[in-house]
Amino acid sequence: MVDQLEEMDKTLISRNAWAVVIADGFPGQRLFVLPRPRVQEAQEQPGTRHLLVTDCGYFPQARSHGLSRTEPIDQAVIIVCISGRGWCRIDGVLHAIEQGQVLVLPPRIAHAYGSEQDDPWTVWWMHVSGSDLVEFLAASGLTPAAPVRTVADIYRLAALIEEVVQQLERDLGSANLLAASGAAWHLLALLTSAAAVPTAQTTVIDRAKSYLRGNLADRVSVSELAAMARLSPSHFATLFRRQAGLPVVQYQTQLRMARARELLDTTDLPVARIAEILGYVDPFYFSRQFRAVHGTTARHYRAQRKG
Repeated sequence: MVDQLEEMDKTLISRNAWAVVIADGFPGQRLFVLPRPRVQEAQEQPGTRHLLVTDCGYFPQARSHGLSRTEPIDQAVIIVCISGRGWCRIDGVLHAIEQGQVLVLPPRIAHAYGSEQDDPWTVWWMHVSGSDLVEFLAASGLTPAAPVRTVADIYRLAALIEEVVQQLERDLGSANLLAASGAAWHLLALLTSAAAVPTAQTTVIDRAKSYLRGNLADRVSVSELAAMARLSPSHFATLFRRQAGLPVVQYQTQLRMARARELLDTTDLPVARIAEILGYVDPFYFSRQFRAVHGTTARHYRAQRKG
């Protein structure tokens, strides 16, 4: 791969900020570029100013596909590899990209990327800008040092970019731009949540969360969960908070409150009985917990009109 990259560097044709290895396209490709005046308009409109797809496409078996940008652009580049292999280079570091992986190149970072000659990639790709983009990238954990992620369902992400392409191919109206932004928003949300392939650590935490869901009435301690996972309590607590976003006790409280809402909405059980079902010996403590989470009492919550 390194030899290929060096050879491609020699053949790149410099065109100001960027260079393209091949300009003739690929059989079966789809390509859409939003005119820049329309980009400027959309960046000032509700919805699309938060997230906007400016370029997108599909390149099947894209042999000799590659691009080098020595001057950064304002959009993030997202490449979804559904077959074959490729590479990218950021800050002098080379990263391999394989089938089932997503490459995210942050805005305003010089980079280069391309397809492997002996196993050319097939990719869906898009460029995204907008005021919410930085927050999405921060939440995803995809950085210039770690721009590649393996995901559990690569075709779900590819389908979302295909939806983007379909919307933009229709016309340049605000409705279609907003629909494309929605699909891009969905894709970025998946990258920040459970799209990553489970690791040994995430599997351990998923089992712990499943155990908590199945034992709502029991006060389970961090030490007990850590022992089940064969980890130290401090290590387990750190892993749990990192993946779940909450400490163990708060996570269990959220599960209990979700079940409490369900029982309040679907049964006539007294509040004290619901507290007992959820493992609260003291119904007054349950009431305080419910109010802390919901900002209202359980009885007032039950009386509210919903739906």
